[in-house]
Amino acid sequence: MPAVSVILPCYNATATLNETLESLAAQTHHDFEIVAVDDGSTDGTADMLATWAQSEPRLRVITQEHAGVIGAANTALANCESTYVARMDADDRAHPERLAKQAAYLDAHPDVGVVGCLVRGFPESELREGFRIYIDWLNSLVSNEDIRREMFVESPIANPSAIFRKELVLDAGGYQDRGWPEDYDLWLRLYLSGAKFAKVPEVLLDWRDHPTRLTRADSRYSLENFIRTKAHYIAQGPLVGRDAVILWGAGMMGKRVSKHLLRAEVPLVVFVDVDKAKIGRTRRGLPIVSPDELMEWWGRYENPALLAAVGARGARKLIRARLNEFGLVEGKDWWGVA
Repeated sequence: MPAVSVILPCYNATATLNETLESLAAQTHHDFEIVAVDDGSTDGTADMLATWAQSEPRLRVITQEHAGVIGAANTALANCESTYVARMDADDRAHPERLAKQAAYLDAHPDVGVVGCLVRGFPESELREGFRIYIDWLNSLVSNEDIRREMFVESPIANPSAIFRKELVLDAGGYQDRGWPEDYDLWLRLYLSGAKFAKVPEVLLDWRDHPTRLTRADSRYSLENFIRTKAHYIAQGPLVGRDAVILWGAGMMGKRVSKHLLRAEVPLVVFVDVDKAKIGRTRRGLPIVSPDELMEWWGRYENPALLAAVGARGARKLIRARLNEFGLVEGKDWWGVA
């Protein structure tokens, strides 16, 4: 049995697949297999994989009718042999020590279920500003405490950077298609199950940005569907048993988040905002109050929680400072959701 199984969904990937496979062939950790699933490609992907398999004995190729990335990933997961599974996309590049360092981390930390790494976006000339900002945030989260604290802000682990324990993910139901991002959905289900996360604090993956990347082209990865995902799981986790939920942010992000929270029957009671033009008005029939009024509202309930839903850059840092002044604890009393 190999020490690590790399699962590699492939669909019409001829432009980038050679780079990906070359990066895996160059790993300093030699005891691994690659389970590549040709997901009904219509270009030369199948032929490219067949050619590679002739010279790379660690590569196993499975061919199936087109089922999408979720179906292909689950097919690979069902056919891999190792207890450690490394996720990889057919357009990214693994640094030579990626598998060695992440597998060693799992060996040394048996309580950790998922280990990621820092990532570098490429090609540099094509990186969108939003992608750069996301990578900076992503790379700032390394410890389990960091990752769990900001779990509802955005997906805290780049999917192709992760190595996880196979049984943990299989027990959680594998990748699932719920109409929103399947990787974020998996991390949130593992979060609710109490799984521990970590990252090797080194850049071990080059993450490609391009116009046809799924997160740009597939509606599952739209902002609205990310918000749906967060609202669904925060309602099932941190907000269970709360008798009141306060939402900091009565702007566009707060409006979108509150819609899905109310659909999940979360007991939303009041909005908080710093905009004097909004204070004293209502949003979704609920009052909008200033931060100075927050603790008076907080004291009305036995077990309240607060969600910070302000999308402006730097807003969460300012909100965190104010809530710290009030003695509210992030990850216990309040969570960021934007």
